[in-house]
Amino acid sequence: MNDFETRVHDIKKFCEEREWSKFHDPKNLALSLSLEAAEVLELFQWTKDNEIKDSKRDEIGDELSDVLYWVIMLANYYDVDLLGSLDKKMIKNAQKYPVEKAKGKSDKYNEL
Repeated sequence: MNDFETRVHDIKKFCEEREWSKFHDPKNLALSLSLEAAEVLELFQWTKDNEIKDSKRDEIGDELSDVLYWVIMLANYYDVDLLGSLDKKMIKNAQKYPVEKAKGKSDKYNEL
């Protein structure tokens, strides 16, 4: 078992021990993911030039970990191989954003 699989196993065990699976339907998992992502955004609210105070770096880690937790939970519900899906998505992105067209640009693929 690799590090990622170990983390997924630990998350499943954590939820099983608390009997939380009855609450983990797709809607609630997606809502939780969205809410945690909003908490990441909240850390940037009222910042200048996107600068985060060093004192907030641990909070960023906590919130990003929460987002990852809910991504893993939602993927687990649908039996999605996250790392395999990420590999496939990166191939699609490379096709949509070839270096020769996208380098140094923030345009969407259909505007390149």
